[in-house]
Amino acid sequence: MIVRLSLLTFIFFISCACGTSQGPKYAPESIKAIVYKPLANSDKEKYAEQIKAKYEKLLGNRGFSGQIIVAKNGEVVFEDYKGFSNYADKTPITNETPIHLASISKTFTGMAALKLWEQNKLDLKAPVTKYLPNFPYTEVTIEELLSHRSGLPDYTYFMESKKYIAVKAKNKKGRWVKKLQLIQNEVPFKQGILTNNDVLDYMVKRHPAPAANPDRVFKYCNTNYVLLALVIEKITGQDFPTYMQETLFKPLKMNNSYIFNAKVVDKYTPSYNAKMQPYRIEKYDCIYGDKNVYSTARDMLLWDKALNEGSFLQASTLEMAYEPKSPTNKYWHNYGLGWRILTKPNEEKLIYHNGWWHGNNTVFTRLIGETATIIILGNRFNKSIYKGKELASIFTGKEDTTSLEE
Repeated sequence: MIVRLSLLTFIFFISCACGTSQGPKYAPESIKAIVYKPLANSDKEKYAEQIKAKYEKLLGNRGFSGQIIVAKNGEVVFEDYKGFSNYADKTPITNETPIHLASISKTFTGMAALKLWEQNKLDLKAPVTKYLPNFPYTEVTIEELLSHRSGLPDYTYFMESKKYIAVKAKNKKGRWVKKLQLIQNEVPFKQGILTNNDVLDYMVKRHPAPAANPDRVFKYCNTNYVLLALVIEKITGQDFPTYMQETLFKPLKMNNSYIFNAKVVDKYTPSYNAKMQPYRIEKYDCIYGDKNVYSTARDMLLWDKALNEGSFLQASTLEMAYEPKSPTNKYWHNYGLGWRILTKPNEEKLIYHNGWWHGNNTVFTRLIGETATIIILGNRFNKSIYKGKELASIFTGKEDTTSLEE
């Protein structure tokens, strides 16, 4: 069947296609940066009272150690700080205590990449090999890294010295069943602390098997954002922590934010498991891009406001980042470019990212239509942190217990 397109439709189609490649070519007038309306004191008091009651029930009285801020229209309506940054010397957590964001760090890496795209320095449709020539997976593109559609394997698995394989074995009844068996992996690639370049070198030299073909399925994979950090370094000529400090944290006045790396190992502070046991530094702790941003709840609110107000990226660029890039699953979870997305029918699209690394688990929930934000950063693992989205009912007026991806 032949479909005839009008000239206007054809031009629009071509302009959209170009706009997702080598920098933006147009900005739809329907997409606007958010202009906050001041809250009345009576509204602030109402929100604070309702949030406090719900927070204490969900989290505050359940061993929470960390920071929480809930904001409406860019204004803090509730915040609290509990626990210790170091349980050995009882150093209390304050509003200036940086906490490991875990995978929320991906929002910074992703948006830094899109900033380079806006500046016509990064081509989203280009293969990764354009920037990292030795990269062995030649069909994987930058956009597929951003959207977790690369099919690449996760470095936290393929760089392990041991791995599980499925084997057949007889059970007590004499029947053949599949069991997981722990075996020795390849000879360790390198002893001690690993870096982003070590991950790339491993992939170049050992070419671990892909988890899927490029752009076939969504597979959340930390390796994608480790590589994006290397791409950013290649384009800018700066190491990733320095570049992010100079172009993002410092201009946005995120004064208590930084990227942990091998040069600042002395700044390492342990997180804790639920039994109060500290996590000591280990081989993956200096790899960044997928994690390793340390920040505070107040700094994260500055990040949220910069995105909403369009002071870091154009509104049209963010609209592109917030678009689901994979078929929606039955739970309505999806991923854009650097952001998780909940796309339930007849409801506002929820933009968020959670995180989990060692004892740190974190929540960054953004109700764009309600101009409300929920930020929870924990340094002692507490699964109740992931229930933080339930605080959204204060703004939406609807109880919602939908679980978000951790």
